Amino acid sequence: MNATYNKRLYGMSMVVLVLVLAAGAQTDASDYYSPTALAVDDAGQYLYIAEYTAGQVQEFNTTTKAVTRTLSLTMPPTGVAISSSGLLYVTAGGIYGKVYVINISLWILQNTIDVGHTPMSPVLNGDQSLLYVCNRFDGTVSKIGTASGAVLSTIDVLREPVAAAITPSSNKLFVANHLPVGPANTGNIAASVSIIDTSTEAVTNIQLTNGSTGMRGICVSPDGNFAYVTHVLGRYQLPTSQLERGWIMTNAFSVIDISSETLVNTVLVDDVEMGAANPWGIACTNDGSYLCITHSGSHELSVIDRTGLHNRLSNLPYTGGFSNTSADVPHDLGFMSGLRTRIQLAGNSPRGLDISGNTVYIAEYFSDSLSIVDITTKQVTQTLLGPQHPPDPCRWGQIYYHDASKTFQKWLSCVSCHPDARSDALNWDLANDGYGSPRNAKSHLYSHMTPPTNITGCRPDAFASVRAGFKFIEFAIRPEEDADAVDDFMMSLEPVPSPYLVNGQLSESAERGKSLFESANCNVCHSGQYYTDMSLYDVGTGRGSGESLDTPTLVEVWRTGPYLQDGRAATMLEVLTTYNPSDQHGVTSGLTEQELKDLSEYTLSLGAIPGECIGDFDGDGEVEADDLEILAAAWLSISGGPNWNHVCDISDPNDLKIDGQDFAVFSDNWLCP
Repeated sequence: MNATYNKRLYGMSMVVLVLVLAAGAQTDASDYYSPTALAVDDAGQYLYIAEYTAGQVQEFNTTTKAVTRTLSLTMPPTGVAISSSGLLYVTAGGIYGKVYVINISLWILQNTIDVGHTPMSPVLNGDQSLLYVCNRFDGTVSKIGTASGAVLSTIDVLREPVAAAITPSSNKLFVANHLPVGPANTGNIAASVSIIDTSTEAVTNIQLTNGSTGMRGICVSPDGNFAYVTHVLGRYQLPTSQLERGWIMTNAFSVIDISSETLVNTVLVDDVEMGAANPWGIACTNDGSYLCITHSGSHELSVIDRTGLHNRLSNLPYTGGFSNTSADVPHDLGFMSGLRTRIQLAGNSPRGLDISGNTVYIAEYFSDSLSIVDITTKQVTQTLLGPQHPPDPCRWGQIYYHDASKTFQKWLSCVSCHPDARSDALNWDLANDGYGSPRNAKSHLYSHMTPPTNITGCRPDAFASVRAGFKFIEFAIRPEEDADAVDDFMMSLEPVPSPYLVNGQLSESAERGKSLFESANCNVCHSGQYYTDMSLYDVGTGRGSGESLDTPTLVEVWRTGPYLQDGRAATMLEVLTTYNPSDQHGVTSGLTEQELKDLSEYTLSLGAIPGECIGDFDGDGEVEADDLEILAAAWLSISGGPNWNHVCDISDPNDLKIDGQDFAVFSDNWLCP
């Protein structure tokens, strides 16, 4: 290396040293707990809490209301189930998902079982010989023998299974699929519940009411007659011009008859002039008298008279009500009148819950706390799970993104249409490019790094979109620091590795597709670190001829279907074939059937690849001198300015400038792999 090169490297290193020392004084993510799921033992004496951000499980004594033991895990936990034999089954991790088997008496990790991508919601059958686990991003359910600790079979369900519940006889497993499948422009799109016959493993799917998306929780009544699932109900047929009376979004649960495997109805949990945003966890009391639902956006618990609910559903019209037939119920904001008690909780973002007797235990994600509710007296007690650390700006942004309490009448939050900051699969008429122009919801991953925003590029960047979202979607005037915090949170988002990867690498098919990506000219517009040149083009898929659309990032595109501006393409293959007849959207008409599959496979594999070299700007698989020269050429540039090179913006989060924070990441990856 020459003297100039050494001087540059030394100078940059000094900047990085100062930044690293300063960063050490900031709040670390592990300072938060983020309780997300919990389970109470049969005696009601101990509660076991999965804490996602802390990466641990806590044991909580329900008598003393104190944490008694903590066990750290190597992956963040997502769900927990207890066996009567003294074992705790904890789902955890992402692409390399695990089930941790914990011996409660010894409080040690007894076994680890490899499962699928992002496992969730472990469920034991009646005799506890089998454990079922939802593998969210594989779209499957693992059946595990508890004696052997082996995966006995893997059952395909639909899109993003996130919760499951089993009947008392263990003959049927009900699975909540988070998002709809299929095109979004047909006038009928909704997520489905999968029903698995546990003896034959045959699967039946029940589509919910039109507009149902964002399923979170599911439970089965103690008598085995009904299943209940929480979700939001988007009124996507209407422009987002107001919030009153659930105009844009309502919040609901659906009732399924287990014997006939049919949808009974969808019931709103909002009131006429007050929403109950983002229903999450759901459970029945042991005697079946009450159905309890947590509302993670409005920070409440609904306690519902279950007998009264079914009497009303079976005897329409009901006295003083608006529903004359069953078709009216999903639109009836007064349906729960007299049947439901809303209980305001002390904590923030209640999610998982479990019930022992008349006591409901609720995990409150952002306040690192539990709420304990007596159903009889409606008394609420909050317990903190440990020392509290003030949220840093990014954590505040995550809180605001999920919070409906500051939205007009608490109807919705950002996650109502962007669950996990991604897409709900619906088309929405935001009216920002004129009324009568519904567009498919976009993921917020990398939105700040890939301006402009919105499908037609009608807003200059995500900074403008965040502030417009507060004003025109949430109908709230928020201080600038709230918007700044949401910016910080959105810029911190990282892509999830694609389920199309094989052992963390491109499959053979995807490797072939990688070459086709270039020869078909896909890389002309989908270029750079984010696979977008951030420009607008008419590719023949707009509304009429001549409409130019923003080039979207292809990072994590496996997760964002349906595709194209109005969600007309259900699959990536349809993008490449059915909706590309004139080769305006890549030159694909001459490809064979296998080549099209390979190209689709590669595209759906894009995103975070475990073990990839961050800072490999020239794409040769190594981080070395050539990459440093690329970084130096862009040094101290800002987005849109001279010498700007977006591939060099590798700080976490990306900040649209190239400085010492980017060099800190680069130096950490020097000589990778």
